Amino acid sequence: MKIKEIIVVEGKDDTTAVQQSVSADTIETNGSAINEETIEKIRLAQKTRGVIILTDPDYPGQKIRHTIAAQVPGCKHAFIAKEDAIHRRGKGVGVEHASPETIRRALKDAQVMQENTPEMITYDDLIDAGLMGGAGAKWRRELLGKILKIGFANGKQLHKRLMVFEISREDFSKAVQLIREEEQKGNA
Repeated sequence: MKIKEIIVVEGKDDTTAVQQSVSADTIETNGSAINEETIEKIRLAQKTRGVIILTDPDYPGQKIRHTIAAQVPGCKHAFIAKEDAIHRRGKGVGVEHASPETIRRALKDAQVMQENTPEMITYDDLIDAGLMGGAGAKWRRELLGKILKIGFANGKQLHKRLMVFEISREDFSKAVQLIREEEQKGNA
């Protein structure tokens, strides 16, 4: 599978994992303190070939993703679920631990986050769906992130992602229904 866009990853091990999964070029941020030179490389890549951001499913990875998105609009975002990025011995979480199939699927599902979209889903909707506050909210958010292919996030970030990915109320409702069905299977 050949990827036209340049994939932004955190480090050398991520580059190795990506290049074992697909034919692609990468830019490494070398951590969450992204310097201006790296941002300029990403801007040039976005202008010439396009960019897909593929960072670890953890707080530093989210910080990197947010920093790039704020400074380089129009990038695509690829997400890997935390459980798909855990070291086989449980020592760390990262893109470098994901299987080639997981990486290919994440890149195939990459989407552009749109800013300043009209609000379609409210915080009340998230609370009513059991995605914020209460027992099981984290599990439901993880499952929602997988179903909608927008990755895991806390409640506030989930709301933002629903907005920037322009997830319709209909798609959100369908995903919530699937989550409720999963819960019922677990309680049966």
